[in-house]
Amino acid sequence: MSPRARSPRSHLRASDPVLCELIDAAGPLRDSREGRPARDDHYGALVRSIVNQQLSVRAGRAIYGRLLERFGGRPPAPEEVLADDPEELRAAAGLSRAKVSFLRSLAEHVIDGSLELARLDDLDDDQVIAELVAVKGLGVWTAHMFLMFHLERPDVLAVGDLGIRRAIELAYGLDELPAPASIERIAEPWRPYRTLACRYLWRSLDNEPD
Repeated sequence: MSPRARSPRSHLRASDPVLCELIDAAGPLRDSREGRPARDDHYGALVRSIVNQQLSVRAGRAIYGRLLERFGGRPPAPEEVLADDPEELRAAAGLSRAKVSFLRSLAEHVIDGSLELARLDDLDDDQVIAELVAVKGLGVWTAHMFLMFHLERPDVLAVGDLGIRRAIELAYGLDELPAPASIERIAEPWRPYRTLACRYLWRSLDNEPD
């Protein structure tokens, strides 16, 4: 039976006995779109990703909530970000100065057309990453999260995510956090469902990105 003939979960269970154990222990995964911007709101999803960078789930939710409150319960439009006073925005939402500058950079790229959000659905994963990392504050990790949880691409492997590295270290009995090349090698059998495999790895640590 080909990988495509099985369900993603069945394929992953059959592809790797270690991952199979994690899947069986995990129980049901939560809805990956819960609390996230609408599927067609690429800008809002990137704003949320910037806010959540390098924060715990709890802290990210709180700061993102304050940002939404400042703009009437919704993500700000690019024009609103640039019109807002940077220091007032920082204080009101609890953002760092760096993240305010990242939000402003994103807004500028959208307004001047250097980041064409409407094109992202039509690009392959590597092309999406290349488009996003051209914006200050959008690194490869953020691009991976955008692909996984917003565009819902099925075969993304977040090799730079600390949670993924830690989960693999523990599950596979490694002596240290694995390097990206090692993760790629371990994850090869998971194709074409590496996104789902990552979700189970995060679930094993109870720290799936919000």
